[in-house]
Amino acid sequence: MDEINDLLVPENTLLAALEDNAVVGWGGILAPDYDGNVIELHPLAVRRDKRKQGIGRAIVTALEDTARKQGALTIYLGADDESNGGETSLANCDLFDNLPEKLMNFNPGTHQSAFYLKLGYKIIGVMPDASGMGKPDIYFGKRLLSK
Repeated sequence: MDEINDLLVPENTLLAALEDNAVVGWGGILAPDYDGNVIELHPLAVRRDKRKQGIGRAIVTALEDTARKQGALTIYLGADDESNGGETSLANCDLFDNLPEKLMNFNPGTHQSAFYLKLGYKIIGVMPDASGMGKPDIYFGKRLLSK
């Protein structure tokens, strides 16, 4: 990765990771919500052949820094578990039945949620069946400022 360039759009930020003048990853944060206290990380994409090289981490870290500079206290994202068969332990089960236990025993499997957990994000909510029966959207959040 040669550099990360940013493109500012009013109230939104998009960062692109470039290698040899080609985009190998990009991510963004959306306009602040909750009186500027909360910012959504959306989207994040890294070219398949460039994954596990620190590009996603660099983009997320830069976006978190930008959110801090904007005064946000929390950053959050939603990650759908929408693959056929599911990837996490929350897929294909009744999340209305004892959700706290299912969250305590959460297994990210092959889902991108493992990446966010490594970066310090915590599960802050779940929307059952968001992408169809047994396909939840998992919400992750991270505090940006120390207590």
